[in-house]
Amino acid sequence: MEQQAKDIERQECDVLVIGGGPAGTTVAPFLTEKGYKVVVLEKARHPRFHIGESLLPANLPLFERMGIAEEVKAIGMVKPGAEFVSPHHDMAQCFEFADAWDKSMPYAYQVKRDEFDTILIRNAEKKGVEVHEGCKAKAVDFLPDNSGAIVRALHDDGRESEWKARFVVDASGRDTFLANRFQIKHRNPKHNSSAIYGHFAGAKRHDGQAAGNITIFWFEHGWFWFIPMMNDTTSIGMVTWPYYMKTIGDRNIEQFLMDGIAMCPALAERLKDAKLVNKVEATGNFSYVSERNHGQNYMLLGDAYAFIDPVFSSGVLLAMNSGVIGAEAIDTCLREPARAAAALKRFDALMKHGPKEFSWFIYRVTNPIMRDFFMYPKNIFRVKEALLSVLAGDIFGKTPIWRSILMFKVLYYIANIIQPKRAFMGWKRRNFNIRPVEVPAVYNA
Repeated sequence: MEQQAKDIERQECDVLVIGGGPAGTTVAPFLTEKGYKVVVLEKARHPRFHIGESLLPANLPLFERMGIAEEVKAIGMVKPGAEFVSPHHDMAQCFEFADAWDKSMPYAYQVKRDEFDTILIRNAEKKGVEVHEGCKAKAVDFLPDNSGAIVRALHDDGRESEWKARFVVDASGRDTFLANRFQIKHRNPKHNSSAIYGHFAGAKRHDGQAAGNITIFWFEHGWFWFIPMMNDTTSIGMVTWPYYMKTIGDRNIEQFLMDGIAMCPALAERLKDAKLVNKVEATGNFSYVSERNHGQNYMLLGDAYAFIDPVFSSGVLLAMNSGVIGAEAIDTCLREPARAAAALKRFDALMKHGPKEFSWFIYRVTNPIMRDFFMYPKNIFRVKEALLSVLAGDIFGKTPIWRSILMFKVLYYIANIIQPKRAFMGWKRRNFNIRPVEVPAVYNA
């Protein structure tokens, strides 16, 4: 035991970040720029596969600020808008980001996450962050008297390391490292869905700039994403309810995905000449939230705190934005401890703002009345421009969309009042869809 204790490498740092995804590799370089010694522990080695390829226009100013805009542009498929295809309507509806309230963010990118996340983690290294890949955090002990924490980690070559850190950031994504240890992670009672996804080559794309549009296809048991990326790769994902997952039976998840595609004729048409080019993967029951996002000497960023649903491609933006606001709060905590409570209170409010604004739409996006709102958009009270700003991720700045968003919600509730039977059936169907159902263990995460 004594020899084992001697073999552990012991070091110190100001901030230790668990996780080298978008949240961790955003907060870390901003902190090194402020003069802190920052260490990032990443269990995998980049490049590595990850889902979540569609970015939002509001990501782009952040790329400029981080100095990675040209690198992301080089790997990104330009996404000027989002298309919605409903089996209950005769036409598709396309929203152009150029029509949003703020006209200065007319597009976003769609990226292979192995390439994108590699840009982020190498940028962190270039900015002076000490990055350890293939190194998994195993335990954390918070010290008394507000004196930081001890984090122990295991490298993939068998070495063990230990860091004494003044502040710990959990950016571990769906691993939810701290939330699991504190037992504060809970299933979201208002949402419950699963995703099965793969990459295809040869998918039929639209002509011109619309070739890069993300398309959302509704079908009887949920919805599909269609995300075109560079080099003829298209990400296809089926987001469905637990009761439908239970029908998988003896099929493997690849066959289950292909059978689901066959149930959505509009998507099947665009994939009729396409071939699957990677292993199909699945993620189950991914909607969750933690009881808190910070405490003494720690905070939870991005998916390590909460995740609702991928339908509006908000995951990467919320993760990176949490890194920005997290860096500001940590700087205040370490530099001016007397102001820490106020800084963390502001951090808490901003962390809850994003999931709250997106979730109102997420919980209703499969409702038939909301589907009508998306398929026949009107711009009275500038509600379409405001909705587009939400879809663009423009929810953290000064764009004055909130009065129009409130009007959108009022119009939606009025539509429910004048269509009571349809509203009731939609409510009843949603409650049926999100109920917990025991499903086979087919998931990777």
